[in-house]
Amino acid sequence: MNTYAIIILSALLANFVLELVADLLNLKALRPELPAEFQDIYDVDEYARSQNYTRVKTKFGFVVGTVDLAIMLLFWLLGGFNWLDIIARSWGFGPIVTGLFYMGLLILGKTILSLPFKVYSTFVIEEKFGFNKTTATTFIADLGKGLLLTAILGGLVMACIIGIFENSGPLAWLYCWAAVTIFILFIQFIAPTWIMPLFNKFTPLAEGALKDAIFAFAKSVNFSLQNVFVMDGSKRSSKSNAFFTGFGKHKRIALFDTLIAKHSVAELVAVLAHEIGHYQKKHILQGMAISILHTGVMLYLLSIFVHHHGLFSAFYMDHSSVYAGLIFFGLLFTPIELILSVFMHILSRHNEFEADRFTAQTTNDPDSMIQALKKLSAHNLSNLTPHPFQVFLHYSHPPLLTRITAIRNYKK
Repeated sequence: MNTYAIIILSALLANFVLELVADLLNLKALRPELPAEFQDIYDVDEYARSQNYTRVKTKFGFVVGTVDLAIMLLFWLLGGFNWLDIIARSWGFGPIVTGLFYMGLLILGKTILSLPFKVYSTFVIEEKFGFNKTTATTFIADLGKGLLLTAILGGLVMACIIGIFENSGPLAWLYCWAAVTIFILFIQFIAPTWIMPLFNKFTPLAEGALKDAIFAFAKSVNFSLQNVFVMDGSKRSSKSNAFFTGFGKHKRIALFDTLIAKHSVAELVAVLAHEIGHYQKKHILQGMAISILHTGVMLYLLSIFVHHHGLFSAFYMDHSSVYAGLIFFGLLFTPIELILSVFMHILSRHNEFEADRFTAQTTNDPDSMIQALKKLSAHNLSNLTPHPFQVFLHYSHPPLLTRITAIRNYKK
């Protein structure tokens, strides 16, 4: 086992242990006493149910993580990556097509192995807690559409990267960065109009008090709004949410139908104001810029390591290739990716506070935002007392009690 193998194996095991510690601390942080802030939303039984949901999801996540790690290590140590490479090469295609087959087989294998866990999560756990609305037909259709999109869009990107690295010399990473950046921007423009409707139905918000209130708010903050859409989230789950995506004329604000059913007009305006706040505060552009920069750094480092013989020896490969190098470099990058994800979560939590402040200041109704957040937490059985270490590692949003305290301070 060479240095590369030791680094990657250590990173995988360390990440597993880190996740386990975070989960155990999070479970210990659960408190049987209902926080006073939520006594108008939860009853004792519902609060106990939310804690049980956290326990069940956490324990199930541990099982999934353990199985994933075990399969990964077995496949690696038994020479599975080389075995699959021999099969892909035996079909006699060039490096681009061979690479697409190789990656496609890995993705297909992982999808098949993860399928029982997805079925159990959807039709057992989510069903038990009253969330699941997904039918078998919808589940299968989602799986098929997801694989098809991965094959088309992912295949296009991978073919481009492999082709450029095979033929463009030392500046291949720079050409790849330019190509991938164009692709990322392209997806941002087409996703709201062409991709998302493949999975959900988006219906323009009907005329009435809610639409009038939303458009009045948008006008008050000089936000150009063509339409607001209602997404049929109830097709898959009773959980509620709202989101903003896209740019320019292709930007889209969507409210889940389950959200509209459970909140007042003032609360819904507050939720939408929060999403507009992300746009007005340039958080979406910021995230896009960081993503593009991150991609550039990854591709530059890839150009350094992709031809290192030791990296391929670590996985018992008979041949080196750009396509296998992409996968192995991704594993080598694991510890750096973990550190970067922590910083990204810190930035994301900061942005959530900013969007909350924007909402409180522009609606002049912070109480509606607080009430909306409390209702969302109750409807989605959110964990009200997450451990700080779990928040540090994984939370893109601040804990709810922290957000509510901050919003109350904005009032003063």
